Amino acid sequence: MKSSLRTYILLIIFMLAQSISACAKSTTEVPGTSYTNVTMPNTEVRQLNSSATGRDYDIYVRLPDGYEQEKGKQYPVIYSLDGQWDFKMLDSICGGLVYDQFMPEVIIVGITYSGEDADYGDLRARDYTPVRDLFFGGAGDGPKFLAFLKEQLIPFMESNYRVDPSQRVLMGSSFGGTFTLYTLFSDPTLFQGYLAGSPVVVYGDRFAFQQEAEYASSHTDLPVRLFISVGGAEELAYPVEEFMQVLRERNYQGLLLETLTVEGEGHASNKPESYNRGLRFLFQK
Repeated sequence: MKSSLRTYILLIIFMLAQSISACAKSTTEVPGTSYTNVTMPNTEVRQLNSSATGRDYDIYVRLPDGYEQEKGKQYPVIYSLDGQWDFKMLDSICGGLVYDQFMPEVIIVGITYSGEDADYGDLRARDYTPVRDLFFGGAGDGPKFLAFLKEQLIPFMESNYRVDPSQRVLMGSSFGGTFTLYTLFSDPTLFQGYLAGSPVVVYGDRFAFQQEAEYASSHTDLPVRLFISVGGAEELAYPVEEFMQVLRERNYQGLLLETLTVEGEGHASNKPESYNRGLRFLFQK
């Protein structure tokens, strides 16, 4: 009896081993076989050359799922800096917020640089910084990049897609947040919503503080929605929170302001929560 049981158990083990081996063989890659890339649905890549900066840009466009069916509908548009990093994340975040009805369907525009070997660190340091700084020799092209957005990219999007011009959002993190604040105080009505994540507010001898003070010297109103966030565990936490407090105390007429410190998160890891909370705030009724 014991012998029969032992034989039965060994037979089961043998059959399981054979099954596992067969599965392993069926999933083994054949050398030289090519596979298709994973792609995002309802997306396009357009190219623009900027007459202001002289640089070539890839423009990632994510259209709402029902874009082709609802021919007469216009959509809010989110212009996201650093599209090479944040475009895919925004697609997921916006998808969840739309599903839960925290925001409407939108067109997402990710702005990045053309070419497989683009030096993102150097290029964004040039475009997203409004003034020159000794630490970054080629920085300070923010005014030129803003001209590109205003004179080329926005007209291009509104000529080729069903965009609602009254619902534009600009967002970015790090130097992207720096440029977002620079745009806010340079041409506040160009966008209706601004999301600045972990902005480098101390860049160029505290430039963000200086620009805001100059704006406040001749304006009492700032009729936009503004969301500013920072990671509680990053070195920028103190200066960004100081800037948040300056804005709260300024009490601009028409400004809808929300701030967030994401406790325990760093300079990059705070982005998912910052973007989620920020977009909910910018689009809430």
